[in-house]
Amino acid sequence: MAKFELDTEFVRKLAAILEETKLGEIELADGERRIRVVRPAAPVAQAAPVMMAAAPATVPATAVPAAGDLSKHPGVVKSPMVGTAYLAPEPGKPNFVAVGDKVIAGQTLLIIEAMKTFNPIKAPKGGTVTQILIENALPVEFGEPLMIVE
Repeated sequence: MAKFELDTEFVRKLAAILEETKLGEIELADGERRIRVVRPAAPVAQAAPVMMAAAPATVPATAVPAAGDLSKHPGVVKSPMVGTAYLAPEPGKPNFVAVGDKVIAGQTLLIIEAMKTFNPIKAPKGGTVTQILIENALPVEFGEPLMIVE
C-alpha cells in the first residue's frame, strides 16, 4: 500500500473555501485517495445560547412569559426536530409569517433544515401569530418553542 502524502497547503485552501462559501464540508476523490474537510460543528452549538438571549428582543414587549411557561402555552408551536430554523423560504425572500399575521391550519410557518433536508413546520391550527420566539438561521432543539399562534 502506497504512503498517502498529505498536502497541508491544499487542505488549508479547502478550509478557506469552506469559510468563504459557508459550506459545511468539501469532499474530493482522486482514484483511491479521498480528502474530506468539514467545518467544526462547535460554532453552531455556541450560537444556541446567543439565540436564547436574543430571542426576547424580537418578541413584542407585551407580557413575555418565562421560557418554561411558553412550552405550556396552548398556542405554542414546538420544534419537532433538531436543526437550523429558517423564517423565510430562501435568503432575500420575505418571511413565511410575521407577528400579527392570520394563519390557517396547515400553513407553513417556517422551515427547519435537518440533515440537508428542509422540513416545513406547519400551523397546527388557525389563528394569529402573536410571537416569534426564534431568530432566522439559528439552531433549534427538539421541543423548543418556535412561535405562538392564538
